[in-house]
Amino acid sequence: MLQYVKNLGSLLKDISRRFPQAPGFIKGSEQFSWSQINARVDAMAHALRAQGVGKGDRILIHSTNNIQLFESAWVAFRLGAIWVPTNFRITEPEIGYLAKSSRASVLIYDQGFACHADAARNASDTLQHIIALNDPRDGELDYENLLNQYRVYGVFDDVEVMYEDPLWFFYTSGTTGYPKAGVLSHGQMAFVINNHLADLMPGIDHRSSSLVVAPLSHGAGIHALVNTAKGAASILPVSQKLDCEEIWSLVEKYNIDNMFTVPTIVKMLTEHPAVDRYDHRSLKYVIYAGAPMYRADQKHALNKLGKVLVQYYGLGEVTGNITVLPADCHEPDDANNHKAGTCGFPRTGMEVAILDDTGKRLQALETGEICVRGPAVFMGYDNNPEANEKAFKFGWFHTGDIGHVDEDGYLYITGRQSDMYISGGSNVYPREIEEILLTHVAISEVAVLGVPDEKWGEIGVAVVVSKPEASVNEQDISAFITGKLARYKHPAKYYFWPELPKSGYGKIVKKDIKARLQAN
Repeated sequence: MLQYVKNLGSLLKDISRRFPQAPGFIKGSEQFSWSQINARVDAMAHALRAQGVGKGDRILIHSTNNIQLFESAWVAFRLGAIWVPTNFRITEPEIGYLAKSSRASVLIYDQGFACHADAARNASDTLQHIIALNDPRDGELDYENLLNQYRVYGVFDDVEVMYEDPLWFFYTSGTTGYPKAGVLSHGQMAFVINNHLADLMPGIDHRSSSLVVAPLSHGAGIHALVNTAKGAASILPVSQKLDCEEIWSLVEKYNIDNMFTVPTIVKMLTEHPAVDRYDHRSLKYVIYAGAPMYRADQKHALNKLGKVLVQYYGLGEVTGNITVLPADCHEPDDANNHKAGTCGFPRTGMEVAILDDTGKRLQALETGEICVRGPAVFMGYDNNPEANEKAFKFGWFHTGDIGHVDEDGYLYITGRQSDMYISGGSNVYPREIEEILLTHVAISEVAVLGVPDEKWGEIGVAVVVSKPEASVNEQDISAFITGKLARYKHPAKYYFWPELPKSGYGKIVKKDIKARLQAN
């Protein structure tokens, strides 16, 4: 059987030949054509090879969204090396952990992160080269100088790779513990790119443009690969923080037709007044993932943008490829929305099942763990046999999410196994309660979680963020949910906070909420 596959880095080379002068990357006044990006990638690949970097080496990069972060992925792929991007918002101890656990031999870091570079150096005994994007210190290399020095070497011949050869350590977000390095491979990612194009964004081409509103180190990086495969330009805002005015102005200026984000960001963008000041009729696919979108937020976004929302469900370990709910399945009117609450049907080529604890496949409407198999499933966790044993059982990858499928094969997520709590012997799934609470007109965000209780074992508590200029109290909420939820599911306590803690990718981090509650 043939094991060798196309080096994924060749996708950029292919596009640079077909559309050499077309824009590939735009951020503020910076604009790079596909031929310019490809030449930069060739030069940096030559430069790193001259430093002894080759197949299987790990390249750790800690940077904000910029051209160097964008192109570093393609550099790693062409070398047969492994790209290890970080979220630039992580702390120094966290990058120290990533440097050590990934066993990186190269660190590339952005301006303002010298202390992070030092933390990585101190934590790791495998780092051999540290490359600064700006102002290198003694013993460090200068990224742009290296690149310019090796431009004369011309085209870089991509390293030959096999299907399972790793190209990306996709670290879990770490909302429930230490991040684990999910191993993505050349062959797997070729399937993922094709699947995203078929199921999420059919019809995009080199005339399309994509707005990048999340760190390229995670899901937005996958999305950028997909757009690059079709020659669609990536447009980046200048602001490192979400600036809704800038986002909507870019949508209008560049006729953005696709963007990837998380439900929290969709909510913020569509609730901001700027959404009504700019023309966003070019949008075809506003893709959201990372967490389910609450129905109240979904209806608001649909009323503002039209039927352009596309949801996909999938962990980093499956690179987002479990289910899809396409735009034509999003209905703003509950009367027409007979599949309300679903996260869609299985992606093309992927199989989804609900299993019980013994590995038995459950029937429609029976609740159990959501499991998946197919070409998008990753190669496993790097150097973590215990996690692999837990994740791969009975011939399936186990997501840790709880849910059911209906008679038509649509999937519904009830919650995370780790979120569920048992109160008085009854299983309680926070997701169900949160959905009801968010239909209250005064509530903007909410998180429900279980905490220990002497009488009931565990009780539910709700942390509530009210909408601007709105007020709500415990009595109001209790009266509101009476008759909508079984009594045992009612939160026993309510806390009212100005905001909820979120990860660098916009997800609500329940472990931080629990820690704060315990501290108080």
